[in-house]
Amino acid sequence: MPDRNALLFSRHIESRRHDTDHILSELGYDALLIHSGRPEMRLFDDHHPPFRANAPFVAWVPQPFAVDSLLEIRVGQTPRLWFCQPDDYWHVPPAAPADWWGGEFDLHIVRSAEEWHARFSEHRSLAVIGHERDLAALVENADLNPPALIQRLDEVRTRKTAWERECISEANRIAAGAHRAAARAFESGASELEIHLAYLAAAGQDQDHMPYNNIVCLNEHAAVLHYQHRSPTRPEQLKSFLIDAGADCHGYAADITRTWTAPEGSDFDDLIEAMDHVQQRLCNRMRAGQSYVDLHREAHLGVAGVLEHAGLVRMSPDAMVETGVSSHFLPHGLGHFLGIQVHDVAGKLSPDGTPLPPPEAYPALRLTRTLEAGNVVTVEPGLYFIPMLLDRLRESAHAEHIDWQGIDALIPFGGIRIEDDVLVTEGDPVNFTRRFLDD
Repeated sequence: MPDRNALLFSRHIESRRHDTDHILSELGYDALLIHSGRPEMRLFDDHHPPFRANAPFVAWVPQPFAVDSLLEIRVGQTPRLWFCQPDDYWHVPPAAPADWWGGEFDLHIVRSAEEWHARFSEHRSLAVIGHERDLAALVENADLNPPALIQRLDEVRTRKTAWERECISEANRIAAGAHRAAARAFESGASELEIHLAYLAAAGQDQDHMPYNNIVCLNEHAAVLHYQHRSPTRPEQLKSFLIDAGADCHGYAADITRTWTAPEGSDFDDLIEAMDHVQQRLCNRMRAGQSYVDLHREAHLGVAGVLEHAGLVRMSPDAMVETGVSSHFLPHGLGHFLGIQVHDVAGKLSPDGTPLPPPEAYPALRLTRTLEAGNVVTVEPGLYFIPMLLDRLRESAHAEHIDWQGIDALIPFGGIRIEDDVLVTEGDPVNFTRRFLDD
């Protein structure tokens, strides 16, 4: 694997250098500094939240937890990496860069930020990416986070290199095994906290290393889209289980959701099966040239079809979508770009940087672009029974078309979400998740 990593990573850096040199030259810069970041203490405290390196740094350096390191990109030259490895007996310093990736840089090991600040070269026209609070002395004669540069670099990140695809695929492999462990824990009657711990153990990653906070929901908690708690108490009766959880590989994320029911064979189980069919149809539609806004509308039509077929709403799918009834059951977007950031960059910008705001009917949509080969997207339609939204529907002119007895019986189950990570190509899409988690 290291030999394969070395080859893919070398090509990745070659691509990054080519694109970045071109962008810097066009914008009139001869160098770019990218800071990895440093932990920020809580107010009036000497502890800090879990640290993760700035995404523009991780786009070059596969060290998502590197503190106070600096990447110096000089047009036409090997990028210089000032890798901070402090002398420290309070914490374990980061391991020295492995040969398979460190060899791509003019590598300098430093013991503190002050050391690289004193040693890096002066540049005629310099751009800097990072937090001003961390880089005050560097930005006096430089452009800090220039928007035109950030937009161009973000655009490059929308099309994944072979290295990035490999990382996302491997993160999916890790997460798939953890999802199976979580399902087994649910079947054994475990609490949300117990399921969460089973997931982490199977992934071999702790929560601080996960790309996002695991969402572990039993029963009605699945109606909270980003449910943030993990109850240690086992419910008296288990009805359903929704888990939205990923894994990390060299700073790249998997983002996977599955929904389960107990016992199988219930009406809710039938809804899960129907939603899985909707989700797989949508996954197969992720192709270059497709408008993601149009695909989001197809998701609403699919969910509306499930509601109609189940007899829960007595309207046609088209009517449910046009009147907004479907949005009471699917209030979030179909998905988003995925990469170093879970909600990866440039999802609502055209390639030239023009804003692409979501349609008024779908304000939560995080991706509004036309898909291109190399994009990696999540596909995560949902069907929820959220009391707040259902109360609004009860008071609307469409209430008479709803089977409220059937809906009320489903509220204790919370909701359904099924999510895969998919690579867009010119032909058939590549479903990274179903490679390893084919339900």
